[in-house]
Amino acid sequence: MTTIPYFSIATDYLTLCKPKVILVMLATAWVGMHLATHTFVPWNILLFGTLGIAFTGSSAAIINHLVDRHIDAKMTRTARRPLVNHRISVPNAMTLAAVLGITGLLILIFLVNPLTALLTFLTFLGYAVLYTLFLKHRTPQNIVIGGIAGAMPPLLGWTAVSNEISAFAWLLVLIIFVWTPPHFWALAIYRRDDYQKANIPMLPNTHGIAFTKLCVVLYTMLLFAITLLPYATHMSGHLYLVAAIILGILFLKKALLLYRSDIMATAIQTFGFSILYLLLLFLALLIDHYVYFF
Repeated sequence: MTTIPYFSIATDYLTLCKPKVILVMLATAWVGMHLATHTFVPWNILLFGTLGIAFTGSSAAIINHLVDRHIDAKMTRTARRPLVNHRISVPNAMTLAAVLGITGLLILIFLVNPLTALLTFLTFLGYAVLYTLFLKHRTPQNIVIGGIAGAMPPLLGWTAVSNEISAFAWLLVLIIFVWTPPHFWALAIYRRDDYQKANIPMLPNTHGIAFTKLCVVLYTMLLFAITLLPYATHMSGHLYLVAAIILGILFLKKALLLYRSDIMATAIQTFGFSILYLLLLFLALLIDHYVYFF
């Protein structure tokens, strides 16, 4: 009788939580935390805010795995996921989702503030229920409408520190909201055949690759304009402005290259760059904030 190494089991459970997605989400939440204060974020808010948001986000990710396990089996990108291959049972995954979700919300309620807990719960519902159960399988605009849930982490970080909703926090949300379609549609172009087999109405499958490429360019242009708003509203300074312009030009260059190219690898390269773009943009916001603070 063979036994499964404990490390392998732990890795499978970690995979259910989509750690790469959670880390990007936390990075934007951390920036929201720091931009909400003119001093430094209290250690307890940084610690418990991070844990609460991460646990609740991980719970939503597990529910996504649970709901999509049947279509995941049809897609090359997801065919090796733990639930698809029965390395983790459905009851165990459901238990982990419940424990993480409840624990995360309790941490936010009692160790951060109820407002952040409420917004995090609404974000959870937006991703785990609205997007995963309904939008993903019903409309090619799924990632646009459902993108609001993925854009919320900076607001969650902001309210964790300030216990209030700010227009500046919503501006951070808007940046990620507009970034999401070109980011995800680049992947959808690359994985078009997968989505076709799984019968998921992604834009490249319903409207064609050429139209999707055009949408990527148009959204990237809109994103460029919106990323200038933190400077225009005096939320940030010249350092951020220079970074936003340089990164915006580079992203637009990638989008135009994708639009003109027939090489499928260009799509996945654009997808990869879009993640780096977002992280560097938010890092520029953070550095700019503390340069002017000091």
